[in-house]
Amino acid sequence: MRLKDADAVVVGAGAGLSAAAGLDYSGPEFRKEFADYIEKYGFPDLYSSSFHEFKTEEERWARWARHIDFIRFRPDAMELYKELYDLVKTKNYFVITTNVDAQFRKAGFDPARIFEVQGDYGQMQCAVGCHQKLYSDKDVVKEIVKHSHDLTVDSKYIPKCPVCGGNMDVHVRKNQFFVQDEAWYESAERYEEFMKRYADNGTVALLELGIGYNTPTIIRYPFERIVFNNPHATLIRLNAEYPHGPQETASRTISFTENMNDVIEKLSK
Repeated sequence: MRLKDADAVVVGAGAGLSAAAGLDYSGPEFRKEFADYIEKYGFPDLYSSSFHEFKTEEERWARWARHIDFIRFRPDAMELYKELYDLVKTKNYFVITTNVDAQFRKAGFDPARIFEVQGDYGQMQCAVGCHQKLYSDKDVVKEIVKHSHDLTVDSKYIPKCPVCGGNMDVHVRKNQFFVQDEAWYESAERYEEFMKRYADNGTVALLELGIGYNTPTIIRYPFERIVFNNPHATLIRLNAEYPHGPQETASRTISFTENMNDVIEKLSK
């Protein structure tokens, strides 16, 4: 088995993994939890609602707080993430993910072996990045959720930047102001060092989970390039919508379009 025999396993995870795990961005739980927003604004899913231009900070933070609480703080570790941890925990592994829901850490993965490229819903930053520091938003989110009414909240609950006094924003990469603090750069460096040791020469298994074409340059394309350059690398791709890759690496690519929960369970055996 490619995973069993690999010197190293690199897990690359995108939105498809969390969707398969049960974090509901568009299904019945979303429609129930955000029924009032759907009625007023017609939001088709939680992701799209993130880009709505609200007229006030009070409205914007009322929506973000409910979003963050629903996806980041309320859920415990999802079963699929725990099964994935059981699959790799005894191996020499590293995780790179574009997900911002902290599920890897909740499931027991070593934080020193995780690179969360796009941020974390559990943190906030100055909206214009006036300084490179992050702050926990848990208490802010809980207070806003508690005191929100009619899709807004009193201005006294709105966080302000402690340096410039301006607006705060959730720590998610969406514009040029995304803060990459010291911890972000340390994670990036650990990931780069891991890849230098194994990507070019080692027998490495690249376990790619739910990566589409929203940000393919972060995980999908680099994984394909590693397999192209390293004859001892294997790409194991779990993706119902985009299973195929370059023809040049087809012989070292194993694609699964089946239910991700079933595949991870079978790989664990």
